[in-house]
Amino acid sequence: MDSESCLKLPLIDFSNLELGSPKWELAKAQVKEALEEFGCFEASFDKVRLEVRKGLFEAVEEVFKLPLQTKLRNVSKKPFHGYVGQYPMAPLFESMGVDDSTIPENVQSFTNILWPQGNPTFSEVIESYSQQLSELDQMVRRMVLESLGVEKYLEEHLESTNYLLRLMKYKGPQSNDTQIGLHSHTDKNIVTILYQNHVEGLQVQTKDGKWINFQPSPNSFVVMIGDSLHAWTNGRLHSPYHRVMMSGEEARYSVGLFSIPKAGYIIKAPKELVDQQYPLLFNPFDHVQFLQFYYTEAGQTAQSALKTYCGAT
Repeated sequence: MDSESCLKLPLIDFSNLELGSPKWELAKAQVKEALEEFGCFEASFDKVRLEVRKGLFEAVEEVFKLPLQTKLRNVSKKPFHGYVGQYPMAPLFESMGVDDSTIPENVQSFTNILWPQGNPTFSEVIESYSQQLSELDQMVRRMVLESLGVEKYLEEHLESTNYLLRLMKYKGPQSNDTQIGLHSHTDKNIVTILYQNHVEGLQVQTKDGKWINFQPSPNSFVVMIGDSLHAWTNGRLHSPYHRVMMSGEEARYSVGLFSIPKAGYIIKAPKELVDQQYPLLFNPFDHVQFLQFYYTEAGQTAQSALKTYCGAT
């Protein structure tokens, strides 16, 4: 279906929130409603400093100007964690992954792979951005668990993940005809937080099949639920399909902070979220093994890779 110009993602203010305050409780109710209905929302969040946000896109552009042979040094055993480019199904798309991007040593190791002579400015902005934005990820997840009455699992839940920072570029197709930047998909992780430049392209699908065109703002982020949190909440939160559609000449740069279950951690809905009204939807699973299945032919052709892999009914 065509995108609906009148539809917008909910906007939620996360600035100056104190745990348990009336403003916190209001934001928590808005988060629950948005994630149940849309699976995502737009967030105002002032903890990421302006100079970090500006420096971030300078760093992203610097990365993608590197020679291909240099970018190919960004390798990972995990699917979609290293360099992705020259992708036949999405020729406009290119991305790099920084694993454990909140840990200074890991960011430095990544930087040294691309710039053996060092690039302290790049390292500093990537680390600062990841650490500052991870606070928003943790606030959202705390609100989710509180609103579902399972906050006793919060510490285990937060410790079960690490962070992947993906730097992404979508080339302008040099045409006014719209072309696919990235095919429609759901994310497979816990929470994704996206920040992008001014070039439009991100579209999010509603439950009834309409597409919302996201209007980017330098002052906000898109927070989106992935399949792993959808499963952990026993389907109470919606994991939305989304895509990138490109036109024109300008490149779209975006950065995604992904909270990802650690290898070996078993994703299992808490018993409090399983009852007669909400029977168990998914059997327990390891995220890394699920991700490996998703990139097989069976995973790519399944209507829902998650249901095919570990559906309980």
